[in-house]
Amino acid sequence: METTMIQKVGQIAVPVKNLDTAIDFYKEKLGLPLLFNINNLAFFECNGLRLLLSVPESEDFANASSVIYFQVSDINKSYQELAEKGVHFIDEPHLIAKMGQTETWMAFFKDTEENTHALMSEIQV
Repeated sequence: METTMIQKVGQIAVPVKNLDTAIDFYKEKLGLPLLFNINNLAFFECNGLRLLLSVPESEDFANASSVIYFQVSDINKSYQELAEKGVHFIDEPHLIAKMGQTETWMAFFKDTEENTHALMSEIQV
C-alpha cells in the first residue's frame, strides 16, 4: 500500500501590499535571486526553496506572513551587512537555545511589508 509522504517544503508565500517595494527589499537588501515576476507575483530562489511574494487576491489572505528563518553561517556578520543595507532589525543576534554542543542564535527583522522574519545560525561549541 503506497502512502503519500511530504518530502520537503517547496514554496513559501509571503503576502505583500507593494510588490515593487517588496521585490527591491528581498533582492537588493537580502540578496535573494529573483527568478521571475508576473502580475502580482514574484518568485525568488532560496537554496532550493522558492519564496513567493504575492499581493493577496482578497482580504481573506491579507494576513501577516509566518516567520521565515533565513539560515546564515555567521549571524553577526550577516546582521551587520544587512543593517548597513537598511534592514530594520527588532533585536540584535542573541542566543535562543543550547542543545548539546550546538547553540542556536537568532536576530529578528521586519521586511518592507511589516512581516517579521529572522536570521538564524547554528554554531558548534
